[in-house]
Amino acid sequence: MTHSVQLLGISNAIVDVLVHVDQAFLDTIGAPPGSMTLIDEKQARDIYSKMGPATEMSGGSVANTVAGFANLGGSAAYIGKVRNDQLGDIFNHDMNSLGVNIRLPAATSGPPTARSHILITEDGQRTMQTYLGACLELALADITEATVGNPQLILLEGYVWDIAEGPALARKAAEIARGNGTSVSLSLSDSFCVQRHRDSFEDFVRNDVDIVVADEDEIHALLDTDNIDDAIAKCRSYGKVFAITRSEKGSVIVEGDTCVEQAATPVAKVVDSTGAGDAYSAGFLFGWVNGKTFSECAQYGTFCATKVIQQLGARIEKGLLLSGSN
Repeated sequence: MTHSVQLLGISNAIVDVLVHVDQAFLDTIGAPPGSMTLIDEKQARDIYSKMGPATEMSGGSVANTVAGFANLGGSAAYIGKVRNDQLGDIFNHDMNSLGVNIRLPAATSGPPTARSHILITEDGQRTMQTYLGACLELALADITEATVGNPQLILLEGYVWDIAEGPALARKAAEIARGNGTSVSLSLSDSFCVQRHRDSFEDFVRNDVDIVVADEDEIHALLDTDNIDDAIAKCRSYGKVFAITRSEKGSVIVEGDTCVEQAATPVAKVVDSTGAGDAYSAGFLFGWVNGKTFSECAQYGTFCATKVIQQLGARIEKGLLLSGSN
């Protein structure tokens, strides 16, 4: 079967607002370093007014992966909800400029476009203050055969489960995928998200997912393990592909009896850790849709993540893999 695009992302559509700050700024707004805090619309306006010059671009975990995937040369589409406001225009324009096909029009009513203020200190650590706004309006009615189309692979975000109709729309996307010969992948998002929805995630992984991309903490939360050997043993029983990132310990890919370990690449200085996992996912999935081996997929993911942590923001440079990874 011929596929319309290689990758379709379904996730929370968020504009990343990236800015360098000092500890005093974090103290002023009461943000613990390295934390991710959900804020309301008033707090979002207040933080934005206190910030200096910022970089604004389409963001959110899976949206970052989709954008990176497109910049690697893959064909991609995206389903997420933004408002027809300034930040919504930035999100859609940014994704369209990368060649990503936006499947939903901007909403003309409701809350403003979501944004995540990513506050980066001198050590490269990110502190996130996130207003979810319009992205929570994504609904079951938005997932149709027309909007999903016929991609080679769907990538769903764990945070979708925090949306009122999230679990239902994820199952609808998987149902459409099965009818189209489309594979389904799931990014677990963060360990707290997994804890909130563990039973639903576990059922979805067993019954609807082909590929799980996650970091080690997220895998432990899903599988109720506390060391990587036990996690790998449990992964084997699912018969799915698990791509597990382990920070400085590299990554491991598991499918049944197959287990591939990939070492991390040391860097002299971490500029910004934002989106390292998203970049790894972009590289790994780009390799996967192009028929690469697990080892090659892991190398692609590692190469992309290594480049991203040495720059400001989560955006993968256009044509990055062509410039030196293979």
